[in-house]
Amino acid sequence: MRKVVNFCDYFVICTASSDRRIRGLAENIKEELNKIGVSIFHLQGLEDGNWVLVDMGEVVVHIFSESVREFYGLEHLWQDAKKVSWKK
Repeated sequence: MRKVVNFCDYFVICTASSDRRIRGLAENIKEELNKIGVSIFHLQGLEDGNWVLVDMGEVVVHIFSESVREFYGLEHLWQDAKKVSWKK
């Protein structure tokens, strides 16, 4: 993302099948980042559960419901950014 925007290096974009799973993923991200001492600068959307944004500065995570992900189309909006494969 760094060559396309000036506010982060990476977007992580994922979809969950329910608001409960979206909130669960966001809470798990919070817990795991806390364990390794990574600060979250901004967390938004937990109450609604359709789109949660977790901003750690260099990395911004977007957790969407299927319909909201399709509606906003971040992949299309930021299509000039290089895609990175990530394997655990």
